[in-house]
Amino acid sequence: MKSPFIAYIALFVGVFALSTSAIFVKVANAPAEITAFYRMFFAAAMLLPFLVLNKKNRKELRSLSKKQWGLGLLSGVFLAAHYVLWFESLNYTSVASSTVIVTLQPLFSVVGGYFLFKERFNKGAITGCLVAIAGSIVIGWQDFQISGLALFGDILAFIAAGIITAYFFIGQHVRKKLSLIPYAVIGYGSSAVFLGIFAFSQQTSVFTYSAHTWWSFIGLAFIATILGQTVFNYLLKWLSTSIISMAILGEIIGTCLLAYLILDEVISLQQGLGIGFVLIGLTLFLLQQRTKDSAA
Repeated sequence: MKSPFIAYIALFVGVFALSTSAIFVKVANAPAEITAFYRMFFAAAMLLPFLVLNKKNRKELRSLSKKQWGLGLLSGVFLAAHYVLWFESLNYTSVASSTVIVTLQPLFSVVGGYFLFKERFNKGAITGCLVAIAGSIVIGWQDFQISGLALFGDILAFIAAGIITAYFFIGQHVRKKLSLIPYAVIGYGSSAVFLGIFAFSQQTSVFTYSAHTWWSFIGLAFIATILGQTVFNYLLKWLSTSIISMAILGEIIGTCLLAYLILDEVISLQQGLGIGFVLIGLTLFLLQQRTKDSAA
C-alpha cells in the first residue's frame, strides 16, 4: 500500500466495525456455534460473487498449491474455534470482561512475531503495548470474577485470543502471495463447514430463530466480518500481526461505547480512565512502529 496513512485509517475503521461483534452476539438469541456458523456462512456468501465473477481471482484459486490450500483450511479451523470459544464465553461472563480478555492478542502476537517473523520492537513500542494492555485490564477489572462460571468464561476468552492470533499469523504468511478474496472465501467457507459439522454433532437447531436474531447474524457477517475481519486480512499484506493485534485492543473502546448506547450499560469513571490508557498506549505503539518502519 502506497500510503501508510490510508492503511492506518483502514485499520481503525476495521477495529470499529469489529467492535460490534460482542453486541450482535449478545443480542442474538442463539447458541454460540450457530451464531458463529451463520457469521462465517453469510460472510463467505457475500464474498463469493467477487471470487466467481472475477477472472483473476478464479485463475488464482485454480493455481493454488497444496500448501496454500492447507494453510487456508487451517485458518478456517482456527477461525471456527475462536468464534465458538469467544461466543460461548459471553454466556458466562460480561461483555466487557470477555472483550478485554479476547483482545489481549498482543501478548501472543509480540512473542510469536519475534520468533516467527524476526520482528523487533523498540522500548517505546513495548511501553505503548504495556500501557494499552494495562488500560484494557482497567476497563474490565470490575467485571472480572475469579470464581465459578465467570472464571470459566474468562478462560474461554483467553484461549480464543491465542487462537485468533494464530489465525492472523497464517494470514500474514499466506497473504504475501495470495489475494484477499480467494484467501477470505477459503477461510470463511471452510470455517462455516467446520462450524456446521460441529452444530450438527450438538444436534442444535439451525433454522428456528426470530427475525431479530437473523438480522444479528447478518450484522455479524457484513459489519463485524466483511468491514472488520476482512479489512484486517487485506492489511496483513502490509502490516504485521503485531500491529493489527495492538490496534484490535481498541475494540474494547468501541464495544463499551456501543454497549452504553445499545445495551444501556454505564461507562464508569474506571472504564473511562482505562479507555484513556488504551488510546495513549495505542498511539505510542503505532507512532514508534511507524518511525521505526520509516527509518528502515
